Amino acid sequence: MDLGEGLRKAIARLSGATIIDSKSIREFNKELQKALLGSDVEVKLVLALTKKIEEAALKSDLPEGVTPRDYITNLVYEELVKLMGKKYEPVLEPKRILLLGLYGSGKTTTSAKLAKFYQDRGLSSALVCCDVSRPAAYEQLETLAKQAGVGFFGIKNENSVRRIVKGAVSALKDKKVVIFDSSGRNALDAQLIEELKEINSEADPKEKILVISADIGQVAGKQAKEFDEAVRLTGVIVTKLDGSGKGGGALSAVNAANVNITFIGTGEKLGNIELYDSKKFVGRLLGIPDIESLISHVQQAVKEANINPEEMAMTELNFESFYAQLKAMSKMGPIKNMLGMFGVVDAPKEMLEQSEVKMKRYKSIIGSMTAEERKDERLMHNSDRIKRVAVGSGTSEKDVRELLKDFGKMKKMVGALQNDRDMKRKLAKFMPKM
Repeated sequence: MDLGEGLRKAIARLSGATIIDSKSIREFNKELQKALLGSDVEVKLVLALTKKIEEAALKSDLPEGVTPRDYITNLVYEELVKLMGKKYEPVLEPKRILLLGLYGSGKTTTSAKLAKFYQDRGLSSALVCCDVSRPAAYEQLETLAKQAGVGFFGIKNENSVRRIVKGAVSALKDKKVVIFDSSGRNALDAQLIEELKEINSEADPKEKILVISADIGQVAGKQAKEFDEAVRLTGVIVTKLDGSGKGGGALSAVNAANVNITFIGTGEKLGNIELYDSKKFVGRLLGIPDIESLISHVQQAVKEANINPEEMAMTELNFESFYAQLKAMSKMGPIKNMLGMFGVVDAPKEMLEQSEVKMKRYKSIIGSMTAEERKDERLMHNSDRIKRVAVGSGTSEKDVRELLKDFGKMKKMVGALQNDRDMKRKLAKFMPKM
């Protein structure tokens, strides 16, 4: 059970409560403690948090018109936000950034995500390979730089990080943001500390950011302290928050170590990185919709997929516009993350996995259609065309017929929405301005 599921189950126990008394709040706190401890949040932090919730809940009367469940949910939300740290807002200006981290943290991929983040916001970026110990580190970072559309510098088979940094500073003068990807280790040792100090001295980075995997739980706090003592960190990025039940433990531990969390990684794709905002993070755990982030993701996905917003217009739903929507959705990361922004957080895992597979299959099928078939789906109601598209997409005729059936249902639903003025007015509030 992940942290969000545990929190929501604890709150669900208050569904039938009509009053808040010491007995009900103690029972609730037991469930809350189980959820937090099960997600590797440090014991002292858990006890302190539940004590604050109990004191706040019992010292004042329940506000008029507010249910016990909503009142406690709000208390839990406020205390968890304090536990998880402050919102991060980066200054968009020229800078050098040193990324640090141990093996398995996702540091190298994160460096490409970070470079892309800044480049997408108008600051030309580049990656520098300062990993002189891991085989194929140069090739991996060079490939990621190409995928992200950013600059790259490295000196293959060079063992001196000082020489690499000197070369990078000279070669990348035209880049606004330069990110130095350092070596990793299984643990912080004297040799790694020396390498990091050399990069720090030669590059003089404005930011020194540690990359930590969420699945290590409260050990994240210990790592943050050790690296901070070595090079004085300016921040931490926590990765793998898309599927780790230990996410709350890692975030709370880093905050307790008095190091700011800057970004979080929410998936494997280069766009799956978000500015850290404890309010949004806790909100998703509790199933509170995050429409602002959803709109931002849609806008970024449409841009990355090179889609003309008019292609996605619901007034002309055909396989061409549907294909554009599928392309955009594939750029937004795991379906679980998207549903979480809607506040839908407990969808069955099997259903999510099936949906991911079906999306990929439908993209392949539509990609095998002719331009005429995409614009006029009626042409596809033909056995010969179905057979040809199935062969071309590597799927079965049954899969193609399933797409036609699902598309027909979607078209009816869109037609109903277009005729419902009240619904259109409500949806308009949440649609992105493109």
